[in-house]
Amino acid sequence: MGRKILFVIDMQNDFINGTLGSEAAQRAVPNVIDVIDGFCRLNDNDNNDMIFYTLDTHYEDYLNTFEGKNLPIKHCIENTPGWELNSDVKEAINGYPHHLVKCFRKNTFGSLTMVHETSLFLWEDLNSKDEMFICGLCTDICVISNALLLRAQFPNLKITCYKDACAGTSKEAHDAALAIMKSNQIDVI
Repeated sequence: MGRKILFVIDMQNDFINGTLGSEAAQRAVPNVIDVIDGFCRLNDNDNNDMIFYTLDTHYEDYLNTFEGKNLPIKHCIENTPGWELNSDVKEAINGYPHHLVKCFRKNTFGSLTMVHETSLFLWEDLNSKDEMFICGLCTDICVISNALLLRAQFPNLKITCYKDACAGTSKEAHDAALAIMKSNQIDVI
C-alpha cells in the first residue's frame, strides 16, 4: 500500500478576502475543506500519510523584491492577519494528527524545501503506489509551481490536482494552469 501526501498551497487570508482575494478563491475554501476532511477520513494514520501546507511569507521590504516589483501589491506580510491561514482551513487541518502535518513558509512561488522534505518522507522506500494530491491558491502561480516541482522530483508518481479546490488569478489563468498540469501528466479532477 502506498503512502499519500496532501499539499495545501497558500490558503491564506490575503489570497481569499484580503489584498489579492477573489470570489473564486472564496468559493474554493469549502472545497479545500472537503478535500482535507476527505483525506483525514480515508487515510490510514498507521501509514503516516501526511498533510503538507504552505504559507506565502513576505516581509516589509516586499516591494523591493523581484516579485514585489512585478506584483506591487503587499500581501502575506509575516505575522499580519492577511498572512494567516484561513481559520476554517486551519480547523480542518487541525483535525488531522499533528505529527503528520507540516507547514512550510516560502517567500517565492514554489517551495524547494517542501519538495526536499517530501523526498525525505518517501525516498527511503519509494513505492509506485505512493500518491500526491494538491489544492490551493493561486492555480496559475503557486499551485502549478509546486505541482511541477513535485512532478520533476517524482516523475513516476501519481499526482492529482483538485480543480474545484483551487482558484487562479482569473478563470482563464486557472484553466490554462490546469491544462499545463494535464500536459505534465498531473491528473486534474
